[in-house]
Amino acid sequence: MTDSNLEPDFTPEVEPAAAAGIFGSGIEQARKYAELLIRDGDMLGLLGPREMPKLWTRHILNSAVVAELVAAGETVADVGSGAGLPGIPMAIAQPDAHFTLIEPMERRSDWLIETVAALGLANVSVKRARAEEIGEVFDVVTARAVSALPKLLRLCVPMTRDGGRILALKGSKAADEIADSRSLMKKLKIEDFEIVHTGAQFLTEPTLVVRTTLS
Repeated sequence: MTDSNLEPDFTPEVEPAAAAGIFGSGIEQARKYAELLIRDGDMLGLLGPREMPKLWTRHILNSAVVAELVAAGETVADVGSGAGLPGIPMAIAQPDAHFTLIEPMERRSDWLIETVAALGLANVSVKRARAEEIGEVFDVVTARAVSALPKLLRLCVPMTRDGGRILALKGSKAADEIADSRSLMKKLKIEDFEIVHTGAQFLTEPTLVVRTTLS
C-alpha cells in the first residue's frame, strides 16, 4: 500500500509537557477544555478533525500564553470567540482577570455557555452578539482569526477604553497588516503598534501578537 492510500491521522495531540507550566493550578480545567473540543469540535464546526493533531500546540497553548499581556483585575473581551479561542485558555491561565466571550452564532454561544459552566470558570461570561452590538468598553480586546487588522481595529476600537489595548493573534504577515493600518491611527486614536512574542519560555514557536495601544 502506498502512502497516498493511507487514511489521514486525525488523532488528537497528546498534552505537551509545557501545558502544566503554562496553566499551573488550572491544568485540570485545560484538560477538560481539550476533551470538550475533541468531543464537540467537528460536530459544531468549532475545530475540524485536521486540527486535532495540533490541538494543544496550535490552539490551546498558543492562546493561553497571550495571558502574559493581561494584568490582574483587567476586563477582557474576546471578539468572535467561536471555540473560546483565545479567551478560555487565557482565562484559565489568568484567573484574576475577567473575560467576556463575544460570539454571534447561537450554537457556538450556547456551547461556550455550557463549557464555561462545565469548567467552573467564575471569571468568564458569554454574550451572544456581534462586536458592534456590545455597547460597553473593556481594558483589553482580543481576537484570533477574525479578520485583517484594519477591519479588526474598526470593530474593536469602539469596545476598548482610552489607553486600553487590542491584542490580535497574527502570523507572518503581521508587519504588513500594521503597515496597512497606519492610516487609521489618527481617526481611531491609536497611539502605537507593537509586535510581541508571548510564551517564549514554554513554546518552540511563541505566539505572535500585534498589540495596539489607544491614546
